Amino acid sequence: MERTSVTTVLRAESPAESLCVKGWVRTLRTGKDIAFFALNDGSCFASLQVVVTPQLSNYEELIKIGTGACLCVEGTLVESPASGQRWEIHARAVEILGPTDADYPLQKKRHSLEFLRSIAHLRPRSNTFGAVFRMRSALSFAVHRFFQERGFMYVHTPIITANDCEGAGEMFRVSTLDAETPPRVDGKIDWTQDFFGEKTGLTVSGQLQGELFATAFSDIYTFGPTFRAENSNTSRHAAEFWMIEPEIAFADLADDCRLAEDFLRYLVTYALEHCGEDLSFFNERIESGLIEKLESLANARFETLTYSDAVSRLLASGESFQFPVQWGLDLQSEHERYLTEKVIGGPVFVTDYPAEIKAFYMRLNEDEKTVAAMDLLVPRVGEIIGGSQREERLEILIQRMKQVGIVPESLGWYLDIRRWGSCSHAGFGLGFERLLMYITGMENIRDVIPFPRTPGHARF
Repeated sequence: MERTSVTTVLRAESPAESLCVKGWVRTLRTGKDIAFFALNDGSCFASLQVVVTPQLSNYEELIKIGTGACLCVEGTLVESPASGQRWEIHARAVEILGPTDADYPLQKKRHSLEFLRSIAHLRPRSNTFGAVFRMRSALSFAVHRFFQERGFMYVHTPIITANDCEGAGEMFRVSTLDAETPPRVDGKIDWTQDFFGEKTGLTVSGQLQGELFATAFSDIYTFGPTFRAENSNTSRHAAEFWMIEPEIAFADLADDCRLAEDFLRYLVTYALEHCGEDLSFFNERIESGLIEKLESLANARFETLTYSDAVSRLLASGESFQFPVQWGLDLQSEHERYLTEKVIGGPVFVTDYPAEIKAFYMRLNEDEKTVAAMDLLVPRVGEIIGGSQREERLEILIQRMKQVGIVPESLGWYLDIRRWGSCSHAGFGLGFERLLMYITGMENIRDVIPFPRTPGHARF
């Protein structure tokens, strides 16, 4: 018999004489000549109650199975007399597809998130992570739907690259050279003998390649894994994470801000409209007031402040910040949150940052001190999107590269699009895990990615 998902069963409009469900046992309760299984297949948050009686030939075996066992159940769908659930299945046949034992670590009790990280291969079966990864799947689809509805082209930018987009040097090295005795020339490693003939690493961003495609297809986006060899153990950093990076041609910073606003509002609205059951769980168990926060953002007016105005507001606040506030210094999370929560009371774009603290590819403003950059700040988080208008003027871009120590010839292909058919263009980056943390209320990036990669941890 063909399997029916639990979510389909729970949405049924009428009883069914015969159906088949398969899933994993969340709980088992036994009474006098009766047993109740809560069966979950991951298709939704709720589990389906299965009623088993001694009429089944393997009844004695079934009431001894443990939590986590995998079952195939055939039976009749009937209205449930119990409160809180509409349907239950009265089993005619139950097959044990995969038994379990007393060592199964996900017993019926609340487990800490730290413990669940240690069993990342099993935590998707828990309520919390079932909800997290359904949300991750739903919003991945929403990302593509947003851009596809607007005519953007999806571009697969390279994972292995010879270019450090951010210029921070925090790249994982990719090499086939002998780590013990690499070939050397004048005492230095001879990268020309490596697989690609030059020094390469895992990408930190697909932006530079994305710009190339924007100058051919106008509107493009990338959505894929990126890597930072940053020895950071904070709750907001991971060595491997996913980035969404659109690039739009014939656009300036204002166009970039409008796209970012539309995009974030779309994703939040999508979660509210399509992920209600999981959001209710997060609202109840993870972050009280989460749904209200998301509804507020979905309907909010997005304000704009220049960096200079933001610094002035912070200096005038009288607040005692942990980190100093000074023109020319980057804003810290505490400053960003103060601006969005206390000064604006909602989402805000901070624009026109000092050139010295931003990347070489950001367009130099007429004052020659600031660049056309923007960060979108939201309450409770601070920065969630960062972007800029790109420098489309060849000579100025070369000058900026030299100022930050980048040899222009090393990015000759990037400069070529400024030589041949250059145009104004802009883009931004949104860390997908940061977005998930905001929408689910989860406080650690390790808990919104299936198998987190952090310093000292690459298990599973």
